[in-house]
Amino acid sequence: MFQKYKVLFTSTRKRCAYKNRRFLFSLLFLLGSSAVNAATPEKLLTLSDAIRFSLAENPSLKVFSLRDVALQGQLQTANLKPAYELGVATENFAGTGGFNGIGSAELTVSLSSTIEMGGKREARAGLYSQSRSHLQAQRQIESLELLGEVTRRYIEILAAQQRVILATQAAELAEMTLRVVKKRTKAGSTPEAEVKRAQAAEAQSQLALLSGQQQLRYLKVALAALWGETSPSFTSVSGDLFNFGQDVDFEVLYAKIEKNPAIQVFATQERLKDAEVRLAKTESTSDINWSVGVRQFQEMNDTAITAGFSMPLFSSKRNSGAVSAALASRNEVFVQKEVALLNMHTQLFRAFSNRQQAIISAQKLQNEIIPALEEALSETQQAYERGRYSYLEYVSARHELLIARQTLIESAAAALTYGADIEQLTAEPLPASQYPDPKRSTTNF
Repeated sequence: MFQKYKVLFTSTRKRCAYKNRRFLFSLLFLLGSSAVNAATPEKLLTLSDAIRFSLAENPSLKVFSLRDVALQGQLQTANLKPAYELGVATENFAGTGGFNGIGSAELTVSLSSTIEMGGKREARAGLYSQSRSHLQAQRQIESLELLGEVTRRYIEILAAQQRVILATQAAELAEMTLRVVKKRTKAGSTPEAEVKRAQAAEAQSQLALLSGQQQLRYLKVALAALWGETSPSFTSVSGDLFNFGQDVDFEVLYAKIEKNPAIQVFATQERLKDAEVRLAKTESTSDINWSVGVRQFQEMNDTAITAGFSMPLFSSKRNSGAVSAALASRNEVFVQKEVALLNMHTQLFRAFSNRQQAIISAQKLQNEIIPALEEALSETQQAYERGRYSYLEYVSARHELLIARQTLIESAAAALTYGADIEQLTAEPLPASQYPDPKRSTTNF
């Protein structure tokens, strides 16, 4: 008899300890959530604000202004005419015999420079002007890539917010399941082991909720880092994860590929290469070096004017290799453009087809699968309470519903992400914005 009461007392003590730990865990969770909510008042961030902040403050875009300043300095130098040179020369001094000393010395002071032929100065200036245009095109590419990254991280936060909502609902379902199981246990219809399993499932749901909240905090930091913030100043982002916009035909989308800065940059690169070809051709024309000066004859104390010019021979033949190299480099641009168009066609078709599949999956889940699973869970719970279904069947119905809701979130996030890829490839937003007014409510399960 004593052993029987000892076992009963030990079992009761374990249950009390577990309940106390569960109570402390829930209390800490609620206090932590309340402290966070009290310390950070709700502040919504829109996608347009995120884009504006990133374009203004992202460090990767600031380097282009510095490069432009450098090109302006190079352009200023390229516009300069050849410099004048002052020369001083002495002959016939410090020799032997009659040339001993400086009595027979000849002193010449001259001014010399170069006359550039073939439009070299204009070709240099044109090269740096086209370099600046090419730099602006590269900045547009970098800006478009930044916009795509901002949008993708924004979508990740939208999805993470819905995952937290789903995790909260999963915790509520687990808590409700625990109440139902305890009720059946008190009635003697369910063994004590099922209560322990329900308690473990409820604790795991709380851990999953905490994990989702932690992931959401990380994603906010990752988004804010794009405009240089280490601590996000917003608490949530606005938008509808389940609004996919309108479909557009693939051919219509592909026709817009030419507007992508990644393709337009080839036009500026082509003009840059043309400027390099012109500059190389100007080197085939020889420059004229001239000089003029005054010579002083010490022996006769007389002066005379000196003048001269010179130019290299066979410049055209010696420069033919540089011209051929510049022409080949220019022709390479056409090949690179064709390759880029083929690659972008493949990327666009992949994003287009995957987006359609993701939208179909999300709509099927939203309209058919999830409503059916919700009804099945309700009926299974009622049947379990009456003793017609087992605990495993009840938990399986709940698990299937949660998995379907999780799949819906992932499908919706994939559809929006592929839509962002399409927008980046076409350099245009899709019709019917995927990110509506902040006042519009988001889908809630």
